[in-house]
Amino acid sequence: MKGFKIVVLAKQVPDTRNVGKDAMKEDGTVNRAVLPAIFNPEDLNALELALRIKDLSPKTEITILTMGPPRAAEIIREGMYRGADNGILITDKKFAGSDTLATSYAISQALKKIGNYDLVIAGRQAIDGDTAQVGPQVAEKLDIPQITYAEELVSINDQKVTIKRRLENGVETVSSPMPTLITVHSSAADCRPRNAKHLMKFKYAKTAIELDEASEDEKALVNNRAYLKIQIWTVEDIKADIELLGLSGSPTKVKNIENIVLQAKESKVLTDSNTDINSFIKELMENHTIG
Repeated sequence: MKGFKIVVLAKQVPDTRNVGKDAMKEDGTVNRAVLPAIFNPEDLNALELALRIKDLSPKTEITILTMGPPRAAEIIREGMYRGADNGILITDKKFAGSDTLATSYAISQALKKIGNYDLVIAGRQAIDGDTAQVGPQVAEKLDIPQITYAEELVSINDQKVTIKRRLENGVETVSSPMPTLITVHSSAADCRPRNAKHLMKFKYAKTAIELDEASEDEKALVNNRAYLKIQIWTVEDIKADIELLGLSGSPTKVKNIENIVLQAKESKVLTDSNTDINSFIKELMENHTIG
């Protein structure tokens, strides 16, 4: 079996477990600078699917592609620590405020620049939006097939990939010719941990922006080892129309922001007896919480 060229779409997202009063800007966009950043969970599931394909076909090359501010290079390194081969950061102030339509346009332009890929794999959705739109929109813009809600790789060969999908009321097995785009469900296998050898190999991997602030020894190391250079692409590099990016290219507008604090005013302790459980269900149905 030949090696495959896989691009994993990953996103650095704000940790929604730590959202404070400064989490949103006045224009309705997320104030990412004040929030702790993490690797989007379902993108890690996507990376694991790519790595399992690489396990079957060791000549496979995995590229992490992410769009965000310069600090988003951290998740590229995280992906490389787990088994990815390289990464590309799309970053430019002109991307700021992009909704799913503008984001998918930028990513599709970057994928056109990459070219000759077999698979594009992404998480089903990001926890800072929960729209599940970017992956399918990218596939549409590239005019390639898509498989959504992927849970497990069934088989892959030089012509097609077969995937088990997680549906609301069951599972479905589908096949698609390549190239194709796959979005991965959270029920898929968790991503493997960092590999010590990969960590040692890529711990000094940096973008050109990060190199500007690095020590002379680090600059010399990166310049002498091409695999440590994380590529940066701007709007000009991906030949994108700036009118289709950022706020100007984003038809989604935030009308209102409301902070909601959930408080438990009452609590009820139930035993595991059928009587207690049936009584509680009856109560919930009578007050129309369910049913």
